[in-house]
Amino acid sequence: MIAKHVPLEFAAQTWGLVSPYIEEALKHGGGDYTLDQIKMFVLMGQWMLIVAVDEQNIIHGACTVSFINYPNHRVAFVTSIGGRLISSKSTFKQLCDIVKAKGATKIQGAARESIARLWRRYGFEERYVTVEYKL
Repeated sequence: MIAKHVPLEFAAQTWGLVSPYIEEALKHGGGDYTLDQIKMFVLMGQWMLIVAVDEQNIIHGACTVSFINYPNHRVAFVTSIGGRLISSKSTFKQLCDIVKAKGATKIQGAARESIARLWRRYGFEERYVTVEYKL
């Protein structure tokens, strides 16, 4: 698998190919975003779209990333991920290289326990637990 950043000018043409992966990820997202809202953020250039493709350039996974600037770091925050994107050390390194090229010094993401276990294999550490109370 090869991880590739989808340039903004090709995001609309690519969306139909990646939306099933993003939609699958939304089943675990707690309702923070809809598929249409994620599409809007990507097509407006506020979020980055990254895909995992095979040797024939067939997409097997996708993720969206927002960037958050803090005083000491620029964080690439994974807002959605689905399919097979970070399934090997090689594709994870590629993901790191892509977000580093955009100035990121850290990668973060909110994850359910099973995904957190997967990400720990690549060196992620639990930083804090998020709790929520709906008013």
